[in-house]
Amino acid sequence: MKTGSFLRRFTLSMVFALMISSFGYALKPALAEPETSTLTKTTWLWHTQLIQTSPAELLDFSESQGIDIIYLQISTKVQPASYKSFIRQAGEKGIEVHALNGAPDWALATSKPKLDAFMKWINDYQATAAPNEKLKGIHVDIEPYLLPQWKTDWASLVGQWQKNVDDLVEQANAAELPLSAALPFWLDNDNYKVPDSDQTLSSWMISRFESVTLMSYRDNASAIYNTAKGELLEGERLNKKVYTGVETKPSSEGNFITFYEEGNGVLNEQMLELEKLASTHSSFGGIAVHDLVGWMDLVQRDKPIN
Repeated sequence: MKTGSFLRRFTLSMVFALMISSFGYALKPALAEPETSTLTKTTWLWHTQLIQTSPAELLDFSESQGIDIIYLQISTKVQPASYKSFIRQAGEKGIEVHALNGAPDWALATSKPKLDAFMKWINDYQATAAPNEKLKGIHVDIEPYLLPQWKTDWASLVGQWQKNVDDLVEQANAAELPLSAALPFWLDNDNYKVPDSDQTLSSWMISRFESVTLMSYRDNASAIYNTAKGELLEGERLNKKVYTGVETKPSSEGNFITFYEEGNGVLNEQMLELEKLASTHSSFGGIAVHDLVGWMDLVQRDKPIN
């Protein structure tokens, strides 16, 4: 899901901060109200420093687009006070904030200290936050298939990933926070069975998390639904929620992956159509838009030039 390295995201955050501030005053009147829907919407916010520089713009936009949950990356370069302020303001708009983090190597046993440090930050934060400043959940984005071991030592890598996931689940339960995860849509393929088992890897993951968000990125509702249908069926059997993901940022994989070329109007139309298709499954949780800054950029580009 992450479209570049952490360093790239960190550098881009400064550019996006300037971009957001440049259209912030005109943001509210320029936004078209989305068609009425009861759909749950989530989004990712990787550019954490923006909660210090542009919190009002981020939250006004999120409110206008009907966002219910923001997955906010945890950065030790941002002070807890900024998280508290942002979460408090988000709560006033009816928006939950969940702690976000992860990396491909989080699937490795050797990276267990990184997972523990993430959970320690969350526990320390929750201990000092007021009730209206607390995180409401945890979201991880691990993606071990980006590691070379995915092709060279698959069974061992998957086993380590499973163990780390089980440990995260245990720690999240202890913290009394729901744990969700981003997953690729293709883990339901028979080629990706749990080692020494007939269970698909997607089914195993769905069974462990409170909910999962599929990176089912396509630029039309039918294609998104078709990529997610297997996991939606698995979610039904496991009584778990599955969110379908849509992309707003440019993609090196091709234009069919993202709504970047089509624009926000088409995105909204297709999300409504996707809701109709996926709502036939009791497991359908809603739609996740990747990512918040990319979505804001999409809306900004759709605004008419005076």
